[in-house]
Amino acid sequence: MTFLAIDIGNTRLKWAMYEAPRPGAALVAQGAEFLEQIERLAEGSWSCLPTPSYMLGCAVASESARRRVHEQIDQMLGWNFTPQWVVPSAQEAGVVNGYDQPLRLGADRWVAMIGARHRILQRGSPRPLLVVMVGTAVTVDALDADGRFLGGLILPGHGIMLRALETGTAGLHVPTGIVTPFPTNTSDALTSGGTYAIAGAVERTYQHLYLHCRMEPACIMAGGAGWKMVPSMTRPFELVDNLIFEGLLVMAEQRRAQQQAQTDTHINTAA
Repeated sequence: MTFLAIDIGNTRLKWAMYEAPRPGAALVAQGAEFLEQIERLAEGSWSCLPTPSYMLGCAVASESARRRVHEQIDQMLGWNFTPQWVVPSAQEAGVVNGYDQPLRLGADRWVAMIGARHRILQRGSPRPLLVVMVGTAVTVDALDADGRFLGGLILPGHGIMLRALETGTAGLHVPTGIVTPFPTNTSDALTSGGTYAIAGAVERTYQHLYLHCRMEPACIMAGGAGWKMVPSMTRPFELVDNLIFEGLLVMAEQRRAQQQAQTDTHINTAA
């Protein structure tokens, strides 16, 4: 029972096919396309894939991007299944959504927290958790040891920060500098400033979570630009390449188990 996981971000669509919809399932294939090139999927990397039995996706991009994915699946490839997309809820897969309006929480943040929580629980006793996603935007989310999402931060990623400075400040251009403790040129100053701004937001949230829970939090970092941040972090972090896919696998397994339980109940009731 092959499973297709899709992650549509602000810049790229990332996908992975697994042998089954469960954590730890073997990876069959994976890839990525820029959003402008979604139409390449059916004739390109998806053309040689087996027809998935099930698909679950996470999307923060526009409805248009999801519609274009549906066209590739249905009209171009003729895959006979209904694509499903994550909508944050009040509770799922052991995580409780503490957002004021749960539906307003970004699907990527919700899925990442579920994946990170599952990863921590697999190692033993539950503990508070900090989940950091570093991409076009940066999110820093905190969960207590019981899996309740307490809240989190959203701030610009490196690229947005630098472009904002370039637009609003005369004489500055997007740099290719390095991160250094005491920058002595403009490029290094801009690059270091953006990096330390993100690191500072993470450190402050870490302190808040520690004081709230009275327990040392675990820290997981993901996202396409996560590797840029690791050398500048003040706390130990685990960098996870495919956290969104891990979350989708956890959700897929639990949703299918619930569907099977409902089916069994219906059959037993009818009998």
